[in-house]
Amino acid sequence: MTKKLLLGVEAIGQGAIDGGMSGVYAYPGTPSTEITEYIQENKVAIERNLHREWSANEKTAMESALGMSYAGKRAMVCMKHVGLNVAADPFINAAMTGVNGGLIITVADDPSMHSSQNEQDSRFFGKFAMIPILEPSNQQEAYDMARTGFELSEKLGTPVLLRITTRLAHSRAGVIPVENATIENKLSIPDDPRQFVLLPALARKRYQILLDNQVKFEQASENSSFNSFIEGNDHSLGIICCGIALNYLMENFPNGCPYPIVKVAQYPLPSKMLKKLEQQVDKIMVIEEGYPLVEEQLKGFFEFGKRITGKLDGTLPRTGELNPDIVAKALNIKTYLGEPIPEMMVNRPPALCKGCGHHDSFKALTEVMSEYGYGHVFSDIGCYTLGALPPYNSGNACVDMGASITMAKGAADAGLFPAVAVIGDSTFTHSGMTGLLDAVNEKSNILIMIGDNESTSMTGGQNSSAFGRLETICLGVGIDPDHLHVIEALPKNHEKLVELIQQELAYNGVSVIIPRRECIQKSARRLSKSKK
Repeated sequence: MTKKLLLGVEAIGQGAIDGGMSGVYAYPGTPSTEITEYIQENKVAIERNLHREWSANEKTAMESALGMSYAGKRAMVCMKHVGLNVAADPFINAAMTGVNGGLIITVADDPSMHSSQNEQDSRFFGKFAMIPILEPSNQQEAYDMARTGFELSEKLGTPVLLRITTRLAHSRAGVIPVENATIENKLSIPDDPRQFVLLPALARKRYQILLDNQVKFEQASENSSFNSFIEGNDHSLGIICCGIALNYLMENFPNGCPYPIVKVAQYPLPSKMLKKLEQQVDKIMVIEEGYPLVEEQLKGFFEFGKRITGKLDGTLPRTGELNPDIVAKALNIKTYLGEPIPEMMVNRPPALCKGCGHHDSFKALTEVMSEYGYGHVFSDIGCYTLGALPPYNSGNACVDMGASITMAKGAADAGLFPAVAVIGDSTFTHSGMTGLLDAVNEKSNILIMIGDNESTSMTGGQNSSAFGRLETICLGVGIDPDHLHVIEALPKNHEKLVELIQQELAYNGVSVIIPRRECIQKSARRLSKSKK
């Protein structure tokens, strides 16, 4: 067998292909993006013609993957943690419908908020939906879980959540793939014709089935090869390590950890292993990346009331990524943190790329809005969010994808004038279109600027679902053609763009201006590719 050096996200992509997957559905979101990109470029995936196109958003991706499962084939849906919020409706209800073909929902969490609005822990969603959760501790396990997760899903009749974090997603390790990949499932309709029909009377029956299946899920976890009890000689402390946290612990003990360990990589929690640990040790420490989910579950779980330490009592920090030094400190192991970073070496804040069309849009917008003062511009998720920073300082809100339009509408409803929404082309088709429809229906007095760089640029330049369609969508939703403008975002058009913004702010209704110029990075890649 040939060992491959793979990122965690690449290992998941390879595992899914080798596990007999027929399609991946996703919307780009760091740190999950490269799973789909790996599959898109994989020779075997291309030969098998696996579905590997981007979806408009995470909800449509989740529903499409569930549709492939309905048809009996194996599907994976990928997203970052905040994307699971968007997909929550079909995700939660998929636990009720169950599956026909195996279904894995891969979610990449982002502790420390490297590129996200929050640090939410997707394991809570898995627990809320009452489905099994897989959490790999290394790249090999990530591959193995993606490969075997479809079989687990079909065996238990449920979707499976595969949860990773940034460090595992974007670090490399040797992975040994299987020699013989699993053959794809044949097309098959569910045996129960009403399995996927969640009318209330039927949904009540499906919910009872989900509750009854919890025993099977727990047994699967107890018998899982991914969970293990690791013996230790020093019983003054027992340690529960979840997923990648095991690595942070073991790096402090190159010759082996002296304390007994329960390694948790499949949920529900393996209660027998945990109770065995309780019987052996004086106190317990829980090391988990993200929220204190396991630590909270253990309160009142143990029969003998053993002391539990972790994030809730401050032994480990509640915010940010864990690392070996943080774990060492919690274990009273001496660490050397080094000297403070010199002031001249402090990281500079991110900025828009030189030559980016968003510069020209924000320069014009800032000039016009200067006469109105602070607090009138609502921004959104994308490269252009950086317009909220100097030198433009043009963005007073950024909450979630699509919120710029609806927040501007709500502020206008409250009497704020002017109210301006700034949103990108990909974000607009992700979740801005419905907000635009609300604004049109109510004739809201807002100006919407859709920065069209013809790309989902913040996550690597994937093709935008909005490409070539923005004007048609806006007109179809009901924008007055006289108040829909497209302008090339270039310095030479500065005065014209300023005049357009001033003109549309004077209009009492919904206006849309689309400053358009191809992403400078995408343009460079395209030109470089054309020269080869």
